[in-house]
Amino acid sequence: MSPTALVVRHVVFEDLGLLREVLTERGYGIRYLEAGQDEITAGELLAADLVVVLGGPIGVGDADRYPFLAPEIAAITARVEANRPTLGVCLGAQLMAAAMGVAVAPTGGVEIGFSPLTLTEAGAGSVLEGLRDVPVLHWHGDQFEIPAGADRLAETPGFPNQAFAAGPNLLGLQFHLEVDPQMVETWLIANAYELAMHDLDPREIRADALELAPRLTDAARGVVGAWIDELERS
Repeated sequence: MSPTALVVRHVVFEDLGLLREVLTERGYGIRYLEAGQDEITAGELLAADLVVVLGGPIGVGDADRYPFLAPEIAAITARVEANRPTLGVCLGAQLMAAAMGVAVAPTGGVEIGFSPLTLTEAGAGSVLEGLRDVPVLHWHGDQFEIPAGADRLAETPGFPNQAFAAGPNLLGLQFHLEVDPQMVETWLIANAYELAMHDLDPREIRADALELAPRLTDAARGVVGAWIDELERS
């Protein structure tokens, strides 16, 4: 029986993207849970071999306005406390961090567009090693603290906490490794107001996406492939 990857999706256009092919090549069957529509329970998350929690334009602090967030965080808490393989992307990483007991809060600024990471010493020896000098897509304004017992893996000048890992099973990424050029156009349309509000030109992001596509595709495959290798060895 093939292993299952359960994917928690918050908005339709933020899906697995480049990560889907890697997971299917490694034998995973993929199923989505739509946050805010499908019930997300601890039992369901615990039953999956692998869980991926994707991004979205809301934040951990919005649970009073988006009440599905509280049971979602509770389900993720059960998953991470059981130390079951879990990957969080942007909001997903923030939800993991909250589930692991640390603060997640707005920074008062945003980081939108492609720029490289600086890997920490721990990050340089981690599954993120292949991202050295590779610009990745950032689209966030909130930031998580690093959970107790986890390693801080990467930073940028405005956001010092870009990734964390707690052992081989728990990996949180603030940036969007999953986005391919076809997805970027949908992001630009969906976030037109936010781009205008911050005086950001969609033409620059689009051009960067097209130019970087081959490197980003290789990098995404390399990181997720290396992570799955670690899971299989552990």
